[in-house]
Amino acid sequence: LCIIGPSGCGKTTIIKCIAGIIKPDEGEIYIDDKIVNNVPIQDRGVGYIFQEIALFPHMNVYDNVCYGPFVKGWKISNFEGLIREMLSMMRLQERVKDYPSALSGGARQKAAVARALSSGSQLLLLDEPLGSLDAKVRKVLRQELRRLVKDLGLTAIHVTHDQEEAMSIADKIAVMRTGEIVEVGTPLDLYLRPKNLFTANFVGEANFLIGDLIEKEKDRVKIDVNGKILYSACKAEFKDKKVVAAIRPEYVLMKRSGKSFSGMWMGIIEKRSCAGGSIRCEVRIENGE
Repeated sequence: LCIIGPSGCGKTTIIKCIAGIIKPDEGEIYIDDKIVNNVPIQDRGVGYIFQEIALFPHMNVYDNVCYGPFVKGWKISNFEGLIREMLSMMRLQERVKDYPSALSGGARQKAAVARALSSGSQLLLLDEPLGSLDAKVRKVLRQELRRLVKDLGLTAIHVTHDQEEAMSIADKIAVMRTGEIVEVGTPLDLYLRPKNLFTANFVGEANFLIGDLIEKEKDRVKIDVNGKILYSACKAEFKDKKVVAAIRPEYVLMKRSGKSFSGMWMGIIEKRSCAGGSIRCEVRIENGE
């Protein structure tokens, strides 16, 4: 599960409550069907990864990963296999004697993940774990995290403000706004079939057009936008005739001229910028929007 939302909406507060760092004012927290509100942090079976990479600088990778079992008084020899497995899964087996100062940002974060799991945690909480890394490393490491969670059969709650990151690694996404979860769904459902305007605007980009609902069929709707007719695949029920059409950029076709057809607007390109593999255009259409 990924939790996304604007800064200050309460994403980090939720996972800190789950971990036991913050005590909620009301309500109950369940882990494995057990209420854990009064269970100490160290007894909740939770691994927590912070955005700031919190490795001990005076310990090498191996000693950092062993720290959890050590402070719990466990015999490291009994968990040697698990520790080696964590290091291998994070592809750190060749870096066990290295100190954090000798590691890249991505490798340090991998070591932090291995340490969080070395105590046998089945719930992994990740608070913006990739936020301090550069874009290329983030793309690689987020797939490493997804692979690790799947291979170990873990439950993971991943907090991020990066919608692309959430879309690429999550089975489900929870969208937050001002302290409340406003929608939960699969990445595709939230992107293609959002249930509210906030989700449609926050998850990805969209062009919004206000129109009137003319006709509702079984699997699609007919919308009038300032005299232009749009058809959209939609099974939702509507309370009134005034609707907002959210059109994703990839469903917009631009052409210089040609035969007019339904859903076509004339417009003027007012701004154009390069966005890597695509060109971003801002167009003022004939109704002034």
